Amino acid sequence: MPRTEFTSYEDFIGNYSVRAPDDFNFGFDVVDAWADIDPDKLALWWIDDGGANEKIFTFGEMKRLSNRAANYFTGLGVGKGDFVMLILRQRYEYWICAAALHKIGAVLIPAASQLTRKDIVYRNNAAGISAIVALASETRLLEEIRLSLADSPTVRHVVSAGGGGGQPCGFPDFEEGIAGCSDVFERPAGDGATRIDDRFLMYFTSGTTGMPKMVMHDYAYPFGHIATAKYWQRACEGALHLTIADSGWAKFGWGKIYGQWLCGAAIFSHDFERFTPIRTLEVLQKYPITTFCAPPTMYRFMIQENVRAYDLSSIKFFTTAGEPLNPEVFNQWKSLTGLGIFEGFGQTESAVLLANFEWFEPKPGSTGKPSPLYDIKIVDDGYRQCEEGIEGRIVVRGTDKYMPPGLIKYYHGDAALNAEAFRGGCYNTGDIAWMDSDGHYWFVGRNDDIIKSSGYRIGPFEVESALVEHEAVVECAVTAVPDAVRGQIVKATVVLAKGFTAGEALVKELQNHVKRVTAPYKYPRIIEFTDELPKTIGGGKIKRAEIRSRDSR
Repeated sequence: MPRTEFTSYEDFIGNYSVRAPDDFNFGFDVVDAWADIDPDKLALWWIDDGGANEKIFTFGEMKRLSNRAANYFTGLGVGKGDFVMLILRQRYEYWICAAALHKIGAVLIPAASQLTRKDIVYRNNAAGISAIVALASETRLLEEIRLSLADSPTVRHVVSAGGGGGQPCGFPDFEEGIAGCSDVFERPAGDGATRIDDRFLMYFTSGTTGMPKMVMHDYAYPFGHIATAKYWQRACEGALHLTIADSGWAKFGWGKIYGQWLCGAAIFSHDFERFTPIRTLEVLQKYPITTFCAPPTMYRFMIQENVRAYDLSSIKFFTTAGEPLNPEVFNQWKSLTGLGIFEGFGQTESAVLLANFEWFEPKPGSTGKPSPLYDIKIVDDGYRQCEEGIEGRIVVRGTDKYMPPGLIKYYHGDAALNAEAFRGGCYNTGDIAWMDSDGHYWFVGRNDDIIKSSGYRIGPFEVESALVEHEAVVECAVTAVPDAVRGQIVKATVVLAKGFTAGEALVKELQNHVKRVTAPYKYPRIIEFTDELPKTIGGGKIKRAEIRSRDSR
């Protein structure tokens, strides 16, 4: 019997293991299993944007509703291996549809509601999508989907959900459809049964560096997120966990369904259209949330408000991922709440790879230590292991022999990308970091984001961390600008805090501040002020590639 409790990080690394059964199916073996053990066990607590409407679902209800949905989808002709795209923001129908599609063996494709016709056509044809379920209240999105259909020959069905009846844009209503379906759905057998290496879930990456890639995960994927939920987020049995993430972003899979339900935690969902720091603080005060995860950007904006005016005492652990956590944000949050923020690192392609786990004190600015599921190393361009303090690529070794749960199965339809990502017996994350003498990893940046100026290699994160220590800076993005003399120079795009005004005097002040805080050669020679930074449609990562593209025109 695998151990679940550990006394130290060394004990965790040496003795933690998971084994996914060959016939594991998340819908049957987690959702339905909890329902059979305790049908009244809390599964999902959902509120709408303003909090006027809320719904609470038990696992017993999730079992019945997902069975109805499974019968509805199979009635439409959706079967094992079919690709189905869900564009449902954080509506509770997402969880119902996801469990149903997993039971059927269809391949779930989460997507964000900001997609345009061009985005939808690309996804439909790249993946061969057969059905789409979209949010009924998103009339712009439904029209974009309707316009996409003429150029999407594989799409057979479009269904709207969350509309309470009716047929927006002529699409049938999900609630009406499942109402007449049986709440019993027998587990498929024979060729219809799912196996652990079957295709389970496919993400389109957030596209920070070009057209989205298609990241395929198999039915072992949820097992990778036990470490994410239980040992990093501390979302254990009896917890009520809130991760702020749209269902179209892989962070949703990290924090709002798989690991949490495997560990017996309940999920809280605040289905907002746009993040507002005061509203989030109000939600954290009002509801009995015990564990909370959000991107660093959201912590930065909450710090701008009067955090001490809100009672956040129900929350026992704060975590973050999506972008590196600046030390200044960590220190300010701990000063305001008494609790640190435990950073984790991973990708659309993985579960949590590195994290600040419970057995050691976080070092502000460090992304922590490796998860025991993955043999993680820092290597040079020849895939030789780097010494302590030397920057190199973050890789997962041994993937030529064993693919650990939670790690990408392959990039769908891209042999060249697979060859690049999997070589040297490793999976190459494309991220640059270094490790200190205590085994803590320090993120430098995406390989594409590293700035090469006058022979120096400058990581954007270290410059950003220096800038956000200044009271005028809420957040910033550091990028490279081509330069005839230096090759590249450092540029900072800055969002100002309340009460500060852009101008040449502030530019000089920020430049001198960076020179004092870090090595002077890293200071931004160009500073541009903006109201907001371009972010991926999932709401988490700064799109530095977009800034670079604008600057190169």
